[in-house]
Amino acid sequence: MTPADLSPCVVRAVRRAVADGELGVGTVVPERVVVERTRPGGVGEYATPAALAVARSAGRPPRDVAGVLARRLGAEPGIERVEVTGPGFLNFVLPAPAAPALVAQAVVLDIAIRDVRGGAAFLPDDLDGPDDPEDAHTDAGLRRRVVRRCVQRLVRVQGGSEQEAPADLPVAPLARRDADAVRRYGADAACWAMLAVPARETPAFSDVLLHQGEASEFFRVRYAYSRSRALVRNAGQLGFHPEAGEVDDAPALLRLLADHPLVLEAAAHHRAPERLVRHLVELADALLDFHHRVLPQGDEKPSAAHRARLALAEAAGTVLAGGLALLGTDAPERL
Repeated sequence: MTPADLSPCVVRAVRRAVADGELGVGTVVPERVVVERTRPGGVGEYATPAALAVARSAGRPPRDVAGVLARRLGAEPGIERVEVTGPGFLNFVLPAPAAPALVAQAVVLDIAIRDVRGGAAFLPDDLDGPDDPEDAHTDAGLRRRVVRRCVQRLVRVQGGSEQEAPADLPVAPLARRDADAVRRYGADAACWAMLAVPARETPAFSDVLLHQGEASEFFRVRYAYSRSRALVRNAGQLGFHPEAGEVDDAPALLRLLADHPLVLEAAAHHRAPERLVRHLVELADALLDFHHRVLPQGDEKPSAAHRARLALAEAAGTVLAGGLALLGTDAPERL
């Protein structure tokens, strides 16, 4: 059971509860529920308010519905514990994520993102050509275009259509002093800055965007991807290649990779690209902490552990590149 499996698992639990008569026949079974990482200080690791929404059509208190679902979900293989908190939130604890499953998950996500972006390595059109005449030659139109097109891609990766990303998404314009941001910082860095804060907030531009060092989050994310590619190249020179296997010395990286599908779903649901930006920074930092342990050191010979670590690092790089593509920015293999 991965975090991404929780949403369909909850939907199945609602459907079966209705079929077995535990919930009334008029209960509306949702097509999808949003599951997110529990906030600091919360119960468990992941949570969903699904029972609150189902309760309306079931005609029962949300905590009653949550109790029905918790009993069913607690018996699901791969779920360690389910608790009901507050007015009816379902909270989950899952086993530690397995590296082979996360490597496979990265491949599946990459295929979905490639379908959205039409096979192109980069989506350069966000800063070119307005979606409608009112956006032409205005600072508000520039940022509105960047945010809307990113939200559209996020929604499409979830299987939705562009019509599900409403045109009335409120977007704050660029500050007057930042009107030449694209020319000064370049298209990639400008897009990053425009998406790094909620759409209602005015983005901040500074020369840190141009800094080739750890002070720049934008640089760290792209650098982490380039390091993942360098690891694969260097391993090839040493005569070994990635091979999925268990990895026991990268808990932070494993957990962030496990959370990635949930982050994409939440970013699409809330129309909040900044959630993806924050997650990519965390993932990049975890990969940069881990990458020193991937290749053999000194007289070490390549082993199954090295191949498994390399597969995990490659998967993390694939996720970073896909996330950057969804933001509309490039992912260079060498920096």
